[in-house]
Amino acid sequence: VLSLCCEACKKVIFHVPSELEADTLVGRVDLQECLQSAEFISSSDGNFKVLEDGSVYTTSALSLSAEKKTFTILLKDIQEQVQKKIHVSLVEEEKKTPKTRHARDTILKRTKRRWGPIPSVMIENSLGPFPLQIQQVQSDTAQNYTIYYSASGPGIDQDPKGLFYIERETGNIFATRAVDREQYPSFQIICFATTPDGYSPEVPLVHTIRIEDDNDNAPYFTQDLFEFCVPENSRPGVVVGKVIAEDRDEPYTLHTSLKYRIVSQTPPITPAFSLHGDTGVISVLLPQLDRELVPSYTLLVEVRDMAGQPFGLCTTGTVVIKIEDTNDNAPSFKQLQYETRVEENRVSVEILRVSVVDLDEPGSPGSGAVYEIIRGNDDQAFEITTDKNTNEGILCVVKGLDYETAKQRILVIGVNNEAPYLLAPHSQQLSQSTCSVTVNVLDVDEGPVFKPCLLRLDVKECEDIGTAIGRYVAEDPETGNSEGIRYRIPPGQCNWINIDDKSGEVRTVRVLDRDIGEMRRGQCNITVLAIDRNGKTGTGTIQVCIVPGNKNFPRITQTDYIMCRDRKPICLSAQDGDEAPYSAPFVYRITDRNLASMWKLTPHDDNSWYLSPKGDIPYGIYEIPVSVIDNGGKIGENTVRVNLCDCVTPTECDGRTRQLSGGNVTLGLWAILAMILGSLLLLLILITICGCCGAGVMHRQVTDDCANHNLIISNTEAPGEEVMDHNIIPLQNTCDQGGYGVKTGEQQTFEMVKGRGHTLESVKGGGHQTLGSVKEGGGQPMMDTCRYSYSEWHNFTHPRLGEKVHLCRQDEEQKHSEDYLLSYNYEGKGSLAGSVGCCSDQHEEEALDFLDQLEPKFRTLAETCIKR
Repeated sequence: VLSLCCEACKKVIFHVPSELEADTLVGRVDLQECLQSAEFISSSDGNFKVLEDGSVYTTSALSLSAEKKTFTILLKDIQEQVQKKIHVSLVEEEKKTPKTRHARDTILKRTKRRWGPIPSVMIENSLGPFPLQIQQVQSDTAQNYTIYYSASGPGIDQDPKGLFYIERETGNIFATRAVDREQYPSFQIICFATTPDGYSPEVPLVHTIRIEDDNDNAPYFTQDLFEFCVPENSRPGVVVGKVIAEDRDEPYTLHTSLKYRIVSQTPPITPAFSLHGDTGVISVLLPQLDRELVPSYTLLVEVRDMAGQPFGLCTTGTVVIKIEDTNDNAPSFKQLQYETRVEENRVSVEILRVSVVDLDEPGSPGSGAVYEIIRGNDDQAFEITTDKNTNEGILCVVKGLDYETAKQRILVIGVNNEAPYLLAPHSQQLSQSTCSVTVNVLDVDEGPVFKPCLLRLDVKECEDIGTAIGRYVAEDPETGNSEGIRYRIPPGQCNWINIDDKSGEVRTVRVLDRDIGEMRRGQCNITVLAIDRNGKTGTGTIQVCIVPGNKNFPRITQTDYIMCRDRKPICLSAQDGDEAPYSAPFVYRITDRNLASMWKLTPHDDNSWYLSPKGDIPYGIYEIPVSVIDNGGKIGENTVRVNLCDCVTPTECDGRTRQLSGGNVTLGLWAILAMILGSLLLLLILITICGCCGAGVMHRQVTDDCANHNLIISNTEAPGEEVMDHNIIPLQNTCDQGGYGVKTGEQQTFEMVKGRGHTLESVKGGGHQTLGSVKEGGGQPMMDTCRYSYSEWHNFTHPRLGEKVHLCRQDEEQKHSEDYLLSYNYEGKGSLAGSVGCCSDQHEEEALDFLDQLEPKFRTLAETCIKR
């Protein structure tokens, strides 16, 4: 029940004539002032109607019997639960002197039929042609007066503006473009009829333009994928689920009348489900849904509007139906007959294990086995239980057997499931599977008996060898104590534990680790023997189970860091291969006292701590020993290497060690210059001595023929006379001569200018001696190849450089600066002609074939030179 609070808003008084005709405008009320969000507007008097803009009209002709008539306008806001009232009073107006428009007033009292046409209809997405006439409004007063028509409202002067317009003279209403019904289902416009002087002989007409729906929207499913579950062996007709589709077209029409159907089924076998065409409900169709054969089905469904007619619009969707397991398969024994033996008077001893096969889902109640002894256990001497891990049945003796009474016992054991059976319709009843067990009783002297016959011992992983994990003792049935009984473990079993032969204390003989071969299962059953003084024996079983322990040391994942001048704390994170509770949270400690006074550790979270310096410590590399203690108390030692560097970003240090020094030592400018000049002077003396010693042996005449092979040095960059000299020959196989040297490795070219009449050959001795003379031996003339080794160039350049430096220091006017080495930028890779500072051998043929393979720009240059 919706309760609304009602409140009187205001009172309105209208002065009206005593006689009112139907559809007469009484007046206008400001509804927004009273309630801005009014969702429901009604009148307490049925003779009046109220429009959304507050206009009050009469619904039928009436006369005021009294001088005053009252009614109430009710406004409601359902969401805000607000209700307000406006009291309206109609007061008869005083009679006035007749005006000149009595004839018109007579016209106004006639019933207007053409001024109130039926609502217009426009088809959605109409193709035109536009403008498209949809209606015409006319006033009967047009027979006597000139009437102009106009309109306002949504679609004209409100959004969407310009959709409709009305012709001023004819009253024809036109549409200018197509309309989407899903966006604008209808329009209410107000039409006006006025005379040229502005008089309105007609009441404003509220005209409705309804947009007729077009099937332009295909239905769609509310979900991309529907997933349902249904138990196997469900009866036909059982509801699986429901698919839902929607259509944006006009409701309750053929455009939104939807039909569903199944297009395909995977796997493509007998149809297992049906789909209701009208509701979308999926039901079971196949009477036998077997999870063991088909665990799930995938359906491709279709929804189509127009009540499923072929020309309707359609969409497809996917439905996945999973078959839930039920207990429809009975367990069955792997063997129908078993045979075992037990010594008499043995109690709480395991004598046999039986196993079954079940096709239902493993681990579910439908596959869990429950064993029972059906026959042969009247004295309750036997008991059978279920091993939850293996689903096997463990048969034990709970009461001592007497060999003299019965030498053999035959038991019948049955098996069922934990959950009840749910069978498919019309299927046969499942029968219980049984097996027979023959128990042979051995006649032996009463030996010691373990209590219990099966002892479970839990051992933490990676415990030290020799750790005591429990005691397993046996008793003598006759005396009821353990005196004189010795224990041992027969060979051939898993070598995990040993037992003290006197006390029965069990200790480990190996480090038990679940990550090693045979220990991966984490469990082992070990048979233990108990022997009394008379040699009588008893057996028991110890089940050793390895539980996770604290075997791994915590370690810091990253140990090398660079800390810049901002000294932002370093976040140290550790890892531990153990499981909870032997891993996090970790505790960090600095083990070195000196470094602990310079660095500090603060917690961040369970796995990481912050490392930061205490105060302003000097720059350098610090190797900080940090111990990490896990939650189990295991300590891992780590060394964190921090490079405290005077940098802004870690990349500036570039992994280099910063050395600390107590002070700075610098050399002055004159000291450095003196060291350089001393080194050059010493080198010059050594070279001079070596040259004098070899002057008597190495001598050679320089022929004019060899000189012709040298390149003429020219400093001009434009064509001149020297360029046309016949001595300039571009040879490919040359070597550096004269004052030129080429260095291509570093993309720079050096030129050494001749000066003071010295040549490269003068280094080897006094007088005008060439470097080529060193190639002669024993005074025998040799063929001059004009090729010199690196050592010969080295012997020439160093003394000349020393001389240049010495002269530059003594010359204040820098006259010798033109003899410096000149450096030029790299101008590209060399050409096939090789270096122009080389000469070819005088006996070598001139290799000019490369001139035929010049690049286009050099070919143009060559043609220009030939023309000149």
